[in-house]
Amino acid sequence: MAIAKQKITPCLWFDTEAEDAAKFYCSIFENSKIDQVSRYVDAGQEIHGKPAGSVMVVAFQLEGQKFVALNGGPQFKFDEAISFQVSCPTQKEVDYFWDKLTADGGEEGPCGWLKDKFGLSWQVVPDQLIEMMLDKDAKKVARVTQAFLKMKKFDIAALERAYDGGS
Repeated sequence: MAIAKQKITPCLWFDTEAEDAAKFYCSIFENSKIDQVSRYVDAGQEIHGKPAGSVMVVAFQLEGQKFVALNGGPQFKFDEAISFQVSCPTQKEVDYFWDKLTADGGEEGPCGWLKDKFGLSWQVVPDQLIEMMLDKDAKKVARVTQAFLKMKKFDIAALERAYDGGS
């Protein structure tokens, strides 16, 4: 069985936390699972430096999207240049994903961005915001932009008030 069969699969580089991260993400998103765990062997130890039997790669799925988590070592860290966007139709979902992804050492960021406890960046975005930002009325878009620039976690009711011209 191949690690991942879709054409493009995100590979997330961790030092030693690949399995913990995959379990964490699978605990948050429905329709998610760990598909496969492969382990380092003695061969190549002079290059990878990982103990035989330790986790090398974890193949997992979140909402049907396949991912690979690799324990590659401490050389690389996540930054905001790559993030995963979570689309949310309700404030309840925004709150849920925000709270779960910032738990246990995650960090809130501006404008719906956050970092989870592993340093991976996420955007928790209400579906309504995308619709509002695509409106042909530049004044509505400007009001919504001004509102969301002041937010960390998005507040759908406040965005809708701004969109409608209220305060």
